[in-house]
Amino acid sequence: MNSIQITPVGMGDINLLQHIGRLTFSESFSSANNPEDMTNYLEESFSIEKLRAELSDQNSYFYFATLAGKVIAYLKLNIGASQTELKDDKALEIERIYVLKEYQGKKVGQLLYHQAILVAEQKQADYIWLGVWEENLSAISFYKKNGFVAFDKHIFRLGNDEQKDVMMKKVLSGDRLLA
Repeated sequence: MNSIQITPVGMGDINLLQHIGRLTFSESFSSANNPEDMTNYLEESFSIEKLRAELSDQNSYFYFATLAGKVIAYLKLNIGASQTELKDDKALEIERIYVLKEYQGKKVGQLLYHQAILVAEQKQADYIWLGVWEENLSAISFYKKNGFVAFDKHIFRLGNDEQKDVMMKKVLSGDRLLA
């Protein structure tokens, strides 16, 4: 059995990033959303132009999880002004952890989460935060298991649909994180 590798995403990987981004988001949320809203969101949020800008941002970090050379998941992190909401210089945002459906439940998300912890350590973040759809109970459970607590809510717009995200954070401690 091959082991899962976590590797940084570069500009040369943009087509793979677009593919895995669209596919994993669609797998995760298509059944619970209006098809037109979903199509518009996927086209806008995962356009080559938008991904190129995100990959060029020095305060954003992307990682692939690969198995036997196949991209099976990805992670997007933000620091500083690139964070989607809080923009706290002592925070790291997990904007996206998405895993192909066939690999969910196989600790791939946990490996990506550990990559986020490593980056938080390198950036000397005081805490990690994220937003997760209030109806995504498995993701909320995953983050709670990893020590995150809810602290607020915000609106996430998917096409014309306003959805509520639970904002969660995990405070990090001193030299060693409470991982």
